[in-house]
Amino acid sequence: MATTKLDYYEVLGVERTADGDTIKKAYRKLAMQFHPDKNPGDKAAEDKFKQCAEAYEILSNQDKRAKYDRFGHQAFGQGQGFQDVDDVFANFSDIFGDLFGGGGRQRQRRSNTGPARGADLRYICEISLKEVITGLEKDIEFDTEENCSECDGSGAEKGSTADTCPSCRGAGQVISQQGFFSVATTCPTCQGSGKIIKNPCKKCHGKGRTRVHRKIQVKVPPGVDTGTQLRVTQEGEGGHRGGPPGDLYVEIRVKDHDVFERHGLDLLAPLQISYLQALLGAEVEVETLDGDETITVPAGTNANERIRLKDKGVPSLRGGGRGSIYFDIQIDVPKKLSKDEEKLLREIATAKGEKVLAPKKGFFK
Repeated sequence: MATTKLDYYEVLGVERTADGDTIKKAYRKLAMQFHPDKNPGDKAAEDKFKQCAEAYEILSNQDKRAKYDRFGHQAFGQGQGFQDVDDVFANFSDIFGDLFGGGGRQRQRRSNTGPARGADLRYICEISLKEVITGLEKDIEFDTEENCSECDGSGAEKGSTADTCPSCRGAGQVISQQGFFSVATTCPTCQGSGKIIKNPCKKCHGKGRTRVHRKIQVKVPPGVDTGTQLRVTQEGEGGHRGGPPGDLYVEIRVKDHDVFERHGLDLLAPLQISYLQALLGAEVEVETLDGDETITVPAGTNANERIRLKDKGVPSLRGGGRGSIYFDIQIDVPKKLSKDEEKLLREIATAKGEKVLAPKKGFFK
């Protein structure tokens, strides 16, 4: 299962009504606290550093903040966030320039010439409420990228190799001196790859990547709900330059049912009975997601009462049984009665001393 992200406002420790200056001030403080140069080798601090940057990136942008306030993390999918702390420095150089006297961090950004993990992918999977009860194995299809099978991701034609870029010597970046500081920029000769391809692969045209259509089978366990995410490891985008593939996150959407309304593990459904069944009681056949069942309506049942059918609701995703179905009683009172029915009811009313309207041509108008 995918890890639930923390609320961005909680990450920065600000109120949801905080203005831009307050958000920036809170981020500057946290960035100083968890800066990698102040916490060398501390993976937890590095993760917190990237998490704070992710929160600041959204909340400091009016459009992104508005989307987040309305839709939460789902507004940005699985791709949101920083994989590399150097990406943080690149995106918020103004912040770190203020904090550390210019340049943010005196180190060269890592080049993109080494192995890199493929991106995570998200797939929306619609299922019925009945499939929630039983679980299922579902075939899903999607398009993604992976290393070219012809050149194995090198981008070079078979029998040839990519040469080291003479400008950056394979680093993917060139260093220039600006006053007291060294500034790293993407190499203009190789566009950051660190390699020069003289004979590009004909299949991928030197990109080293190809678009592929994939079909896999995903096991959806019983008890899932809308918003449940199933993580399928290493079924995402193929890795770069020998890196591992990303993960596939299958997000569940449960379609509305014509009869049942879901409330956690319980189901709610209307049950219409006649006024005679309500008065005298009855055995009534009802629909469930497992098939028809018979329930007992006790004599004297009133409208809006609920009758419970145990262990016919939704199974727990973590195990431990199923919920119940609750039938909301609706009593069908006829607007017209036959002469015999009216006569009998009037006799009952007289016997009980009940005051009722005198007979008319139309009854219950």
